[in-house]
Amino acid sequence: MEVRKKKRLKTTHFRRDFNQWSLLTAALGFAIAIPLFAIILNLFGGTGEMWDHIVSHFLTDYILNSIYLIIGTGTITCLIGTYCAWLVSRYQFPGHRLIEWLLFLPLAIPSYILAYTYVGMLGNGGTLIVLLRSIGLDIQRIEMMNIYGLIWVLSMSLFPYVYASARAMFQSQPQVLRDAAMLLGASERRYFFTVALPLALPAVIGGLFLVLMEVLNDYGAAKYYGINTFTTGIFRSWTALEDLQSAIYLSGMLTVLVFLLMALVKLQRGKKSFSIRIKQPDSATNRKIQVSGSRKVINLGILSVPVLFGFLLPLLQLLYWAVLTFNDIFRPDFFWMAIQSFGIASLSAVLVVIFSLLLIYFNKWNHLRGVAFFPKIATVGYVIPGAIIGIGIISSSQLVIDFFYDLLQIKIGYLFYGSSVILIYAYIFRFLAVAYNPLEANSLKIGKDLAESSYLLGHSNLKTLLKVELPLLKPTALSAMILVFIDTMKELPLTLILKPYQVQTLAVKAYEYAEDERVAEAALPALLLILVVASLLLFVNNLHNKTRAKKNPAELVEH
Repeated sequence: MEVRKKKRLKTTHFRRDFNQWSLLTAALGFAIAIPLFAIILNLFGGTGEMWDHIVSHFLTDYILNSIYLIIGTGTITCLIGTYCAWLVSRYQFPGHRLIEWLLFLPLAIPSYILAYTYVGMLGNGGTLIVLLRSIGLDIQRIEMMNIYGLIWVLSMSLFPYVYASARAMFQSQPQVLRDAAMLLGASERRYFFTVALPLALPAVIGGLFLVLMEVLNDYGAAKYYGINTFTTGIFRSWTALEDLQSAIYLSGMLTVLVFLLMALVKLQRGKKSFSIRIKQPDSATNRKIQVSGSRKVINLGILSVPVLFGFLLPLLQLLYWAVLTFNDIFRPDFFWMAIQSFGIASLSAVLVVIFSLLLIYFNKWNHLRGVAFFPKIATVGYVIPGAIIGIGIISSSQLVIDFFYDLLQIKIGYLFYGSSVILIYAYIFRFLAVAYNPLEANSLKIGKDLAESSYLLGHSNLKTLLKVELPLLKPTALSAMILVFIDTMKELPLTLILKPYQVQTLAVKAYEYAEDERVAEAALPALLLILVVASLLLFVNNLHNKTRAKKNPAELVEH
């Protein structure tokens, strides 16, 4: 009897809570996450024809190299990012604002482009090698095309993820914590290791997680350096071995690794949730220590190393190559390629923000708890490497094409393989979390009062969103749109798999030139990509600084 009552109660609750927003939330979330479901379903289809060959000759390399890259890159990015964040947040010295800004810019150079420039600088006859030999150093070359070189390249490209998150946390720590530590006789070093760093650790781990996801997503640098990883293996299985099922199996293994890393991050954080909210004057917040003399020189020297090797030297090398190849590359088709890149990235960014808002508010207007699963699964794409998403879309696209043809006699094959529609769809799934997370957080800050007042005045959910809540979310939406644009411009594996033959992007063109041993010719499209990304990164950084400057209370929150 009790079982029947519980079933009746659940049925009653379902009928009461179900509405059109429940259906729209589930449908939209499921439609966006189709690539992930396709990978999971295809894992039950058995191994591919070349699977035994892959296991015998490549699988061990895929696993070990991926682990080495995770450990090596994770360690270096944590050390560089955290220490640089501490120096710029704690100390003041001439040029500290410029250095603080420059430390973001290595993110503007995709890792595969950085890989090419390092070979050009340090290989036989490389620019830096010639310079070192001119001052009397007998160095023929520095070998970069190995796993150690790849770790260095990825670290120089990705440390700003840790730097940005750690810097934000260090800057938000109230000055009274430092004052209390001084009263207790703690040195600056002891304060860092016992107070500042433990409080900033969740932010450091969050930045590290993004680094590791980018390491697993990397294809261009690993392929160019000849390092076998899961991503290069997925491409090899699908293209060279022509075995899609084996590529799906490798994608499944990589997905397990990704979720294992997510579990480790959650385990590290545990169930800790504490906050320190201290009201104090702005002038008392985060006072920086003025340094001079040898300490100033040491700080500048430490902070200059990642800027020099992560941005300035590669940029100079690219500029040198661009001058040499300018007349050959700067032609009308270059402009058309740039327009295609900007157009696809812009449309993808706008659609990502729109779908994020729809998922957030459909789910907010829905009253069924179980439906909240669909927005979560739709935003998991950011932690899944692009190669996996591409394989998932390819494996599911034929089913959709056949469905439309068998049911409606409509041929949509060209829509999938002859246009950029499927590529943009892939970008939406890949980068939805970039817009969804900040928009959701800021929508919660708005609260319910304004929306409920609008409802009392007779406005519908959609009208309230458009007239009341969306204007308040406009700065966050703009920032999210720019970040998605940047990620889309830089994305390589997903674009290589899904772009139509006639479509060309700056990232793919730079990769193709380097693959054809025309590294110098890759400089001009790479420089344009870097210029656009760097400009937008600075715009977003300034936007965040202005927003933070308007906030009066000093708050530190750890979750």
